[in-house]
Order: sequence, then C-alpha cells, then structure tokens
Amino acid sequence: MSQQFLYRALVSAKWLSETIKSPQAGQAVKILDASWYLPKMKRDPRHEFEERHIPGAAFFDIDLCSDRTSPYDHMLPSVDDFAEYVGKLGVGNDSHVVVYDASDQGLFSAPRVWWMFRAFGHHAVSLLDGGLKNWQREGYPLSSGKSRAVPAEFSASLDKSLVKTHEDVEENIESHRFQLVDVRSAGRFRGTEAEPREGIEPGHIPGSLNIPFLDFLTEAGFEKTPEAIRSLFQEKKVDLSKPVVATCGSGVTACHVVLGAYLCDKPDVAVYDGAWVEWYMRARPGEVISEGKGKTL
Repeated sequence: MSQQFLYRALVSAKWLSETIKSPQAGQAVKILDASWYLPKMKRDPRHEFEERHIPGAAFFDIDLCSDRTSPYDHMLPSVDDFAEYVGKLGVGNDSHVVVYDASDQGLFSAPRVWWMFRAFGHHAVSLLDGGLKNWQREGYPLSSGKSRAVPAEFSASLDKSLVKTHEDVEENIESHRFQLVDVRSAGRFRGTEAEPREGIEPGHIPGSLNIPFLDFLTEAGFEKTPEAIRSLFQEKKVDLSKPVVATCGSGVTACHVVLGAYLCDKPDVAVYDGAWVEWYMRARPGEVISEGKGKTL
C-alpha cells in the first residue's frame, strides 16, 4: 500500500499538531469536530465543542447537514445543501479536511463525515486517528468557545456509487449482488438487545453479516492496522474482492466498514443510508430476521 493512500485516510495527532503550527500547511487544513451521540447518551456535542476542541476546528452538525424532509435520521443532504453548509464552515475545494470526534471510543461518528466528503466528490479528507480522546491523552492543546470560520466556496457532486437505497438492499436479497455488513452490536443484530430508538425492534436484514464497529478499533481507540482489518474481514467471511455495502442503525457507524475497507485498498464500499431504522419501518414481517420479537403486522 502506498503511504499516500494511508496518509489520506488517517493522520496522527503529532502530524496534525505540527501542521496547524505551519503557516502555509495550516491554512490548507480545515479541522472539523463531527461529534454526534445517540439521545440515550445524554451528551450535547455542540456544548462540549464550545467547552473544548482542537484549535482552529469548526463544529460539523450531522443532524443539521442532512435531508431535513426525510422521516429517517440524518439522511444525506442535497448536493447544494452540503456545499453551502461546508462552505460556511470554511471548507473550500482546495482544503485538506481533517475530521475527528470526542467520543469515548476514539472514533465513533467522524467516519460518517469522512465518507460524506468522499461521497460528495472531495477526496482530500482524513480522520484524526484516536480522536479527541487521544489528542488530549498525548497532551496537545485545546481551545474553547464558538468557532469563527471564514466562509469559502465549495463545489460538490454526488458519487451515487457510494450510496445505496432501500430498493437496492431489497433487490439484493434475491440477487446477492453485494455483501451487506451491519456494524451494530451482536445483540442488536440478533434481536436480543434493545434498539436505542423508540418503536424500532432489533434484528437484521436477511442475508446480512455482522461486524460490530468496535472490532475495527484498538482498546486505546486507534484504528487497527490494515493487516488486522483484513484478517477481521476474512474471519467474518467478507470477501473484499467483491462488492460490499455497509449498514448500521442510522447510517453513522456503518462508515467504519467503509474506512476499514479503504485501508485495505478497497475504496468503493457504499453505505445504505437509511440503515436499520428505514429498513425496519418499511419492512414486511419476513424481512426482519430476529431471535426476539421481530416484526408483526
């Protein structure tokens, strides 16, 4: 694997710290805090951002930068809405975007925003390996207060090959065109552990495979090596030489599969954007596989 390929996906806290101190390189880098939490976590990411963030960062609101007309959570926004939103954060087409989050895991929601930039045609985007958790642990500085970005012009175009719809996933049950990997916990996948959203029962899409997203991370919250990730895919019977689509609860942590595959030289993994929430809401009873309640009419 070329160093450049890896460099574009993950950057270290040391690299980011040195880069933002460099006048020329620092101007080209735009840092985004993409923290997002499930309601049951009772954390306010915007408030936390104002209390502490990496110097120069802007806050990327996953719920705000979405299709607000959809009944499903934080579906992709339109091309124009994405371009306008990130432009207001100071991101231009010549920016190298570095995304992180402040989760306890190290990386939780940031891969979603990394994938969004790539889906909208911007490939100069990286993730801060280890997240804010390890930035702090390694003793790098923090800032507080609201961010004041200088608006930039951003032009976007959607790569539809990186997004799958309900219809695509439904058709795949018969056609088996792609492998569907679900990153929710084993209990939610099997139907024995409650879903975090009211009115949604656990279970999984017929034919899908399960790799909980935490399996891609080390205990310290860093991304595992490409060799370890390749072994993980093999162990879970995912063939990286064939098409792969990722899913989860609402399209956020699914992007850990996209990142893991990217680090294994497979940059074409798509996301089922509606994920389990849309699937469950639209499913007929036989389309929910569960050891628990499942779905009845």
